[in-house]
Amino acid sequence: MPETWGDRPRSGDGPLYRQVREALLREIAQGRHPVTEPLPSEQKLAARFGVAQGTVRRALDEMARENLVIRHQGRGTFVHAHGPDRDRFHFFHLLAADGERRLPTSRVLSMTQRRVTQTEALALRLSPQARVVEIKRVRDLMARRAVLELIILPDDLFPGLGDLNKTQLPNTLYQLYQDRFAVIVHRAVEKITAEAAGPDDVTHLGLDRGAPLLRIERIAQTLDGTPVELRISRCDTTHLAYFSDLL
Repeated sequence: MPETWGDRPRSGDGPLYRQVREALLREIAQGRHPVTEPLPSEQKLAARFGVAQGTVRRALDEMARENLVIRHQGRGTFVHAHGPDRDRFHFFHLLAADGERRLPTSRVLSMTQRRVTQTEALALRLSPQARVVEIKRVRDLMARRAVLELIILPDDLFPGLGDLNKTQLPNTLYQLYQDRFAVIVHRAVEKITAEAAGPDDVTHLGLDRGAPLLRIERIAQTLDGTPVELRISRCDTTHLAYFSDLL
């Protein structure tokens, strides 16, 4: 029987420091390391995984370079958490016409619980019988209605979210996911298309029927690649442009 590494076989899985890294990423994705508490020390991790302390250090060094963890001298190593500084423009790519980046404000129109659609189930890897929370909101930028958002979340990952009053939802949802549900969004994959404004866009964005808009379909993922949010944003780009810094 092969020697095991957490929940996966150790033999043939690549360098040990990479195995440590993957094991820690799984634990973080499962919420086993709260962002408010430091990770176990290198010495404790080395003992738990049965490797040299230098192997653990190399794994944490790589995670730090990838902004997955952050090290504070004298305090320890922490999961790189969402917060106002990190979230400021990390996941928001609309640029004002004058070239200045500004954060939008949000108004929640509705929040409901329902059965997942076939398209949503495929995007979020859910069963056809799964329940989801649907959030619909308008985001204003520079005192203008700019974005109409539809956000779909797996109900079992966010227990109790659908019972909240819509006024309890913050402007930055990813910090809510992290702080209340231990779900940390690490990356997002976006598909961008051009579309014509429909009835909802006329009502909520004040556009003319058929006016051009930008449709952004985003799937947000945790550290281990699990999809946790489907977000469809319909954007009035009359005074805005999509900007992404591809470093």
